[in-house]
Amino acid sequence: MTHTPGTATAWQALGGDPVLLSRISALTRAGALPARLPVIELARACVGACALAAAELGATRARRPVRDVQVRVDDGAVATAFTSERHLLVDGREPVAFAPLSRFWRTADGWLRTHANYPHHRARLRAALGVGADATAQDVAELLAGRSAHEVEETVYAAGGLAVALRTPEEWAAHPQGAAVARHPLLTRERPDAAAPRSWSTDSGLPAAGVRVLDLTRVIAGPVATRTLALLGADVLRVDAPQLPEDPDAHADTGFGKRSTRLDLTAGADRRTFEELLAGADVVVTGYRPGALDRFGLSPRALVERRPGLVVASLSAWGAYGPWGGRRGFDSLVQVATGIAAVEGAVDEPGALPAQALDHGTGYLLAAGVLRALTEQTREGSSRVLRYALAQTAHWLVDGLGRADDGQQGEPYDARDPAAWLSTADGPTDRLRYALPPLSFAGGPADWARPPGRWGADAAAWTDRAAPV
Repeated sequence: MTHTPGTATAWQALGGDPVLLSRISALTRAGALPARLPVIELARACVGACALAAAELGATRARRPVRDVQVRVDDGAVATAFTSERHLLVDGREPVAFAPLSRFWRTADGWLRTHANYPHHRARLRAALGVGADATAQDVAELLAGRSAHEVEETVYAAGGLAVALRTPEEWAAHPQGAAVARHPLLTRERPDAAAPRSWSTDSGLPAAGVRVLDLTRVIAGPVATRTLALLGADVLRVDAPQLPEDPDAHADTGFGKRSTRLDLTAGADRRTFEELLAGADVVVTGYRPGALDRFGLSPRALVERRPGLVVASLSAWGAYGPWGGRRGFDSLVQVATGIAAVEGAVDEPGALPAQALDHGTGYLLAAGVLRALTEQTREGSSRVLRYALAQTAHWLVDGLGRADDGQQGEPYDARDPAAWLSTADGPTDRLRYALPPLSFAGGPADWARPPGRWGADAAAWTDRAAPV
């Protein structure tokens, strides 16, 4: 089959030429990401749009006819990549996906979901609930069974923690934040200045070769986006604060192709180093809650004012608007708030999507937006500010996507045996089994150039550019 309606929607949101959609072919597979909602359609659309954006940029840089690009989307590769954290093995060990206090809880009036994978989030959750560090999951369950889900949601948020009450799609649509999300598009694209067009090398190799990307993201969606840009040849440097350590398994899953360093932006020497990095960057990707980086002069608007011609992609959970615009959030919590968990659940218990599809889907859409911005800059110049939210992707899944018609069918997909879309690599300290990238286009890469290094162990400096930009 050719592209799906969902791919056309994503490509249109990215500002792409609709004629190029005919260059996509898709191989569907029964059993890939089964769900009540059209999850495989979302995944297929996001990956297809990203692969098309990569092929378009590659052809533009090499001065080949853009309309000759060829993209192929295979449900097997897509479904495996969207569950990459589940297929990861670190020296044969399966990672732990969620901490004991990251789960659903039955409350006096419904259900609540908490997220406490990071130590600082666990501490804030315990403080908000008034329990000590030695409290067990059973202790918390007994406490929450007598409280209102919505009351706990607000109490935990006020303490800087993460908890969300279960809502139906109708309840979310009536909520002020749900209404605000519905008024916004899938993603937004702004051109705040009139910087000169870029001049690209004709011998570019990979589509994003020579592009410098500052990666200020954590967890899944942002790191998936920057992992994808690294696959396509970008020099991606992830920067983390020393006081916010990353989960090593999460880094192993999303660190492919990238380098990682640590800088404390409140310290003078580290701040000067960061400013030097920023002065040489072509792209900045941020994944912290809206406003969290403003005190460092790193809001999207401030960044492009300081660096005309910069591409800034900003990612949040709920959107940088509405009453929840400043709240933290994760894929699992957005599923609960927006009604997805209610749709996917049973009568007496909420459910979940077969993948953290909001994270992965938004990640590929974000990478596609950066790639399209770089292509547009060859003709039009100017900075680009791109804004994404997991809640916007959720709204698209629940209200904007339909089931695709059956097309070209491959063998059924068996999530228990996805060996065709897995590979192994030796990292600095571990042997990794990992999911291969799902992007497939003529002349494109089949795998990352390097496995993840140690978190925070790389120099805070750019490597030599592979091609001038």
